[in-house]
Amino acid sequence: MEIGRFEINYQTDGDLTLPVYSGSTLRGAFGNAFRKIVCPFKNKECRECLLLKKCVYTYVFETPVPEGSNIMRKYEYVPHPFIIEPPFDKEIKTRLSFNFLLIGRAIDYLPYFIYTFEEMGLRGLGKARSKLNLYSILQKNKTIYDGRTKTLKDNVYKETISFIQPRRKVECIKLNFQTPTRIVYKGETLKNPEFEKIIPNLLRRIFLLSYFHCDKTLSIDFKGLLEKARSIKTNLEYFKFQRWDRYSSRQKKEIPMEGFIGEVIYEGNLTPFYPYLKAGEILHIGKGTAFGLGKYVIEKS
Repeated sequence: MEIGRFEINYQTDGDLTLPVYSGSTLRGAFGNAFRKIVCPFKNKECRECLLLKKCVYTYVFETPVPEGSNIMRKYEYVPHPFIIEPPFDKEIKTRLSFNFLLIGRAIDYLPYFIYTFEEMGLRGLGKARSKLNLYSILQKNKTIYDGRTKTLKDNVYKETISFIQPRRKVECIKLNFQTPTRIVYKGETLKNPEFEKIIPNLLRRIFLLSYFHCDKTLSIDFKGLLEKARSIKTNLEYFKFQRWDRYSSRQKKEIPMEGFIGEVIYEGNLTPFYPYLKAGEILHIGKGTAFGLGKYVIEKS
């Protein structure tokens, strides 16, 4: 599975105040700017558009199930091929930086996204509509886009996520869920991250991202892994459940959100799960990953 990780850097024209969780604000501003740039029929619903099957905006933000797909034929959408990781600081002084992840074919659309980030800065962000100047985009601390000269370097680096079993046995692992994580299990939002309930979501997400955006069918033993997951013990270290509201510009209303954050320790035979847990550090887990929900890091193994 190929991915591209980028650091987006803006200068602001004054103090910028963002919501407690700014991921939805960045995602909303990004989506609006992107549609303005690429969509020739801005007042029409995507599903009614003749360009539906060929549109860059639809692929990135609506991400329909392709015709003839062998899986998810009863579903309308598949996971988005991008993730915005917002800054943790609420008070932004003169600079705003956040991470932007692209998955598979979406990496090829990077020039579209650069134009979008430029437009996003011109439109302004936050309640005060503070203007932003895109001054650089970095990969591995190297500038690939210079906002002053408006030039993009060709050497965009693509990482490969490999699902290789660890050399040593893994029997204990600690995860730190850094952003609210929303996982629906049998119709209900999880309050606690019991291993056997979160691992199906992670495996499914990884499989679908690879299948739809990287044109690769991963060989995952779902039945065997889910059976093994029942023996994994879950210990909550520091944990809490959060609720908040985010404003949807498309639906023109506040939408209630909820999810858990905190630290959890899993104990048992975690060896077969470890490659997928490592991938999840990058790809996130659960719902709302496009605006940064479901981010966790492995702190102990």
